[in-house]
Amino acid sequence: MPLEHHTLDIDARGVATLTIANGTPLNILDSATIAAMTATLRRLARGDAVRALVLRGSGDRALIGGANIHELAALEPNSAVAFISRLRDLCEAMRDFPAPTIARMAGWCMGGGLELAAACDLRIAASDAQFSMPEVRIGIPSVIHAILLARLIGEGNARWLLLTGAPIAADKALRWGLVNEVAAEGGLDAAIEHTLAELLACGPRALRTQKALLRAWEEPHIERGIKESVAAFGASYDSDEPAQCMEREFFSKKRR
Repeated sequence: MPLEHHTLDIDARGVATLTIANGTPLNILDSATIAAMTATLRRLARGDAVRALVLRGSGDRALIGGANIHELAALEPNSAVAFISRLRDLCEAMRDFPAPTIARMAGWCMGGGLELAAACDLRIAASDAQFSMPEVRIGIPSVIHAILLARLIGEGNARWLLLTGAPIAADKALRWGLVNEVAAEGGLDAAIEHTLAELLACGPRALRTQKALLRAWEEPHIERGIKESVAAFGASYDSDEPAQCMEREFFSKKRR
């Protein structure tokens, strides 16, 4: 089903594929794409026809190359809170989706894109995939669903990822527990299909119940941390540090 900013396909098995397709080479998240995808996820969640959902980007250069840097550069404290609240809502719609979700991780997955992938139940990566949380390099903190990273990869590894902003490759992401599987070269879609077959072999109602229980077992500090980090993101725009860092790390390099 063609939609603005993304596509949605549901096959005869009840497998939904949500593809970011907004015309950007790295499937960059802007406010319009975020809002459209959130609406689609919430609409799908109201029914029970979907047995599993796959999140992917158009092409294999990236799942999501992060948030739109031009939009980030134009933010001030109030609009920053509004922007990050929209991204929070998208990640929450994915985390609350009643059927199992799989992130198909080809190429780059950065920043808000990695937070959306962390909100999925399972993550399967291509052998050449790269992952990073580069926000500190452009003068803003990693917030909202970055809080999930410590649960996935441990406190020490989460600190390294969030404090350095540096990328890691697929093999390290697997060792750390960021991804569930790294597919052999050229085998990403086959690996996705294998996992889907395992999910579809389960009772649909039991699987939804199990996912609901997994959410119920999460610690209360996660919800509190997500809420408090929205304000912290807005406050980061009280200074000119984001503008200076974005100019240095992105805009000046593009002009060279």
